Order: sequence, then structure tokens, then C-alpha cells
Amino acid sequence: MNRAVSLLIATLLAFSAAQAQTAQAQSSLKFSELYSKVTVRGIEFSPKLRDLSGKSVSMTGFMAPPLKPKLDFFVLTKAPMSTCPFCSSAADWPPDIVLVIMPDGKLLDPFMGALKVTGRLEYGTLRDDQTGFVSLVRLYAEKVEDQ
Repeated sequence: MNRAVSLLIATLLAFSAAQAQTAQAQSSLKFSELYSKVTVRGIEFSPKLRDLSGKSVSMTGFMAPPLKPKLDFFVLTKAPMSTCPFCSSAADWPPDIVLVIMPDGKLLDPFMGALKVTGRLEYGTLRDDQTGFVSLVRLYAEKVEDQ
């Protein structure tokens, strides 16, 4: 009987861990949830954004106009945009965009419609040494799907 109980407990623990991983991977974040406030003094990251940092999240939005024909990164925006939103400084960073970085070796074609991006969330001011671009919020993409 002890062996059966131990087996049952081990199965339940494995099931609980799998459910927790699935729930974590299914976290979603809206553009309206990125910041708790935006003032002339700067942007304050929201508690939800800080809690989800380092975790897999999904966001839905639009690809900003690309800078090249094949993309290893792009900007996800709340609404369609006509110009590159992050070609300047963090002070000019619009409060409703996220930098999406594709996995090494994976390129994406420009896309005009809505996209759902799932990946690891990271925040904080970061300047890319190669491009000089500045970002405040980043998603390291695991999956990009059209909506």
C-alpha cells in the first residue's frame, strides 16, 4: 500500500508541476499593463510587468515598419505605425511598443496584420551596441503567429 501511495503522490506532484509550467507559459500581457504611470519624469514599470520579467508571456500587436527585408528583430506596437518608433532615445520611447528579438538564426518576413508573440519578457533600458537602438521592454521570441 505504501508503494501505491508513493506512486500516487509522485504522479500528483508531476501533474501539478506540469500545470504550473503551462499556466506560466500562458501568461498574457497587454500594452496597457506595461507601465503603472507615464509622467514628464519618465515611465514607471507596472507591478505585473516586473512580476512577469524572465517568464514566458504572450502579447498581441502589430509589426512597426521594418528597417530591412528579413528580420532578426522588430518592434511590436499596440496599433499599426508608419515610422520606426525606436530610432532615437529612451526619453522618446513611446509607452506602447515592445522590442521583439528573434532566436539566433531565425528570420521573419515583414507582416502587416496583427501578430501574437510568445517569448521571455525582459525590461529596463538597453542600448543595442550594433544598431544603437534603445529599448525599455523586450520579448525574446519563441513563437510568432499571425492573428
